[in-house]
Amino acid sequence: MGRGKRRVASVVLLVLVGGLALAATVYAGSVVATPISADPYTNTDSQHRTQLEPDSFGWGNTVVATFQTGRFFDGGSSNIGWATTTNAGRTWTTGMLPGTTIFATPPGPWARISDPAVAYDPLHDVWMISTLAIDSSVSGAAVLTSRSTDGGLTWGQPVETSVSSGTFYDKNWMTCDTWVQSPHYGNCYQEWDDSRLTMSTSTDGGLTWAAPKFPGNNGIGGQPVVQPNGNVIVPYEGGAGIRSFRSIDGGNTWQPSVAVATVSSHGVAGQLRTSPLPSAEVAGDGKVYVAWQDCAFRSGCTSNDIVYSTSLDGVAWTAKARIPIDAVTSGVDHFIPGVAVDRSTSGSSTRLALGYYYYPVAACTAQTCQLTVGFTSSTDAGATWSTARKVAGPLTLSWIASTNQGVMVGDYMSTSFAGGNYAFPIFAVAKAKTGAVFDERAYSARFDVTMQSGSVSARRDRIRFSKHNLVPDLELPPVP
Repeated sequence: MGRGKRRVASVVLLVLVGGLALAATVYAGSVVATPISADPYTNTDSQHRTQLEPDSFGWGNTVVATFQTGRFFDGGSSNIGWATTTNAGRTWTTGMLPGTTIFATPPGPWARISDPAVAYDPLHDVWMISTLAIDSSVSGAAVLTSRSTDGGLTWGQPVETSVSSGTFYDKNWMTCDTWVQSPHYGNCYQEWDDSRLTMSTSTDGGLTWAAPKFPGNNGIGGQPVVQPNGNVIVPYEGGAGIRSFRSIDGGNTWQPSVAVATVSSHGVAGQLRTSPLPSAEVAGDGKVYVAWQDCAFRSGCTSNDIVYSTSLDGVAWTAKARIPIDAVTSGVDHFIPGVAVDRSTSGSSTRLALGYYYYPVAACTAQTCQLTVGFTSSTDAGATWSTARKVAGPLTLSWIASTNQGVMVGDYMSTSFAGGNYAFPIFAVAKAKTGAVFDERAYSARFDVTMQSGSVSARRDRIRFSKHNLVPDLELPPVP
């Protein structure tokens, strides 16, 4: 792809959020789960119509969301979809990335694709979607970067960030330094798993990427975030818990990892694919928030809470705290969190938002589990949280895509702030199949976090149980 404005535009569709009446309702603060995209593909070797595993990023009034589209049973999808709002959720424009897989328009060279993640570089005014290209042997073969220079409304041919030399790439992620005061403002950082955590840096809006560097850590699911001073903090799931490592020189070197917290994870019922992968973001004062699913506060580890830890330097981390969505005796199981932090807030006024999935009754079966989407928020840096709200569902597990590691709405979900006080969880919702045809789509909802409908205090209950169930590879089969 050439520099500047030259790009291959993907096919787009403008989605009005239910017309003017619904738009007015949403702006008044009501919660309406809104479909923002749909699977357009018909190839018979993947599951249609399915969309899942979203990520998103918000900047100004813009939110760009991305997700797998047309999930294969044994790994990856037909293509990566995207949906963009430039007016804080009133309308969405949606399409599929060009030049990626053989199913894309125009087609690309790859058999499948997976693991989309979004970032924005304000210095170069470029939106980026990082993806994992998968070859015909169902191996993670390359990390790609798709770029948009018109606010996330059209996308160019992907840049090859890194191509595997026979190893097995997995679980890529991306972030950019958005802080004007940072000495590394405009740097972007990609992370992926290549049997070890791997980092690469771009200084030109994602056009080129430096040779991969290996910080020396084994783990999966790293989510880099950048502090206002330019330091890059990378929380990840490693060994028996959550760990993190950092760079203080713009990605030139990476320091050894430190422990964030041990993880106690309850196995979610119904063969739903989940794991305690971290979800991370950063506030305006540089405080990093990391959330994950954990059963440490539950007697007998019978269900999960969403817990979190914070750090101002990526080295010293607070003891994990339980987000009090439900009482510890409730029997509700919470998992797959997507945390958001309003970067314009800091200190005790930091605004947080959390989307997540849950079962109202943890002790259920594949036939009886009721998969539901929930939301809660905080306007005081997590000291108190709003009364949790049901966003969508319940879903029957037979409605969602099947994989060789269980049925799937995603190994992660996402929430982003935009338009001031508004938080946008992005999630997969399914309806009953029509024959063999799925109806699993990417959705969003809009919440004004300043309109608290009652709040409860965060708690640091005594940890009653400690057991870790680590799934070593979450996205694709292990290398033979």
